[in-house]
Amino acid sequence: MSELKSEFLDVFSVLKSELLNDPAFEFTDDTRQWVERVIPHLSLCYFFLFSPVALGCLLILLSTGKLNRGLSVIDSYKILNQGRELSDDEIFLACALGWCIEWFQAYFLVLDDMVDGCHTRRGQPCWFRLPKVGMIAVNDGLILRNQIFRILRKHFRGKPYYVDLLDLFNEVEFQTASGQMIDLITTLQGEKDLSKYSLSIHRRIVQYKTAYYSFYLPVGCALLMAGENLENHTDVKNALVEMGIYFQVQDDFLDCFGDPEVIGKVGTDIEDFKCSWLVVKALERANEEQKKLLYENYGKADQACVAKVKELYKALDIQGAFAEYESKCYEKITKQIEAYPSQTVQAVLKSFLAKIYKRQK
Repeated sequence: MSELKSEFLDVFSVLKSELLNDPAFEFTDDTRQWVERVIPHLSLCYFFLFSPVALGCLLILLSTGKLNRGLSVIDSYKILNQGRELSDDEIFLACALGWCIEWFQAYFLVLDDMVDGCHTRRGQPCWFRLPKVGMIAVNDGLILRNQIFRILRKHFRGKPYYVDLLDLFNEVEFQTASGQMIDLITTLQGEKDLSKYSLSIHRRIVQYKTAYYSFYLPVGCALLMAGENLENHTDVKNALVEMGIYFQVQDDFLDCFGDPEVIGKVGTDIEDFKCSWLVVKALERANEEQKKLLYENYGKADQACVAKVKELYKALDIQGAFAEYESKCYEKITKQIEAYPSQTVQAVLKSFLAKIYKRQK
């Protein structure tokens, strides 16, 4: 395990202990045990099944999780400080903000899985599918959401940027929920209609549902810790949102064409009728006969239908279209970054782009 991830996990243990002893609520044994059961799920974006065995393996499971969003806060803050050795307090605060983002994602995933009626996430049962959880998961999601602001209050209330932190998390939460709304009303259950799908709709869903919290929020937190005014960094936000959109297009591509052994899952975007970049690009390129084939086969669990859609993607050279998109997108984002006056901020953005460019998982 890297030293950075080890420090990050140490802070998780501290935050968990603080939350389970929050003086604002009188915990009983039952309530403490329930919350203690919920919290570990966020450490892998709540991907592992809690059990007595899992409890003993918690640190092993944590160490194998990506935690990229949370770790990005520390990475970015270190770069902004140009290699200066950070104090223990600075490291703790950067880690705490990173965990707030991991809590943020877990809160949304708990509720998102319920709305979508999912059964598993990364091969494990969704939280609400576990015995004795069910609809209680709605309240569990709200508890996870509120714990973000308990962490911020305890550790950042005396900081000059505290109000800006609250504003940042509130704004990104609103944007993420709004992106989820666009996604849901575009794909209403029982109303499968490919005519609603377009590149502009796909971009709006991805921009609001994913890009702001996955890419802008970690850097925004680091900038605030470094004493920066976010209003002076609109171009940073724009570049990070572009990266977030590019990242999701990669995800869409890998869902269909990636190696399941490498990406860790078998893609189901076709079966799930997802508003994927691949299908909207296919609709853009297809003739009427090919569109008819898409309408007849997209969104069906039958593997014969899935195979027909994949064959059509190959016929329409969607792989070539993605390669062209990736090249142009990289060039566009690189120009945005290099136009930025601050070399240290450029370094933060280049670090993000290097992590995702031509990724295979």
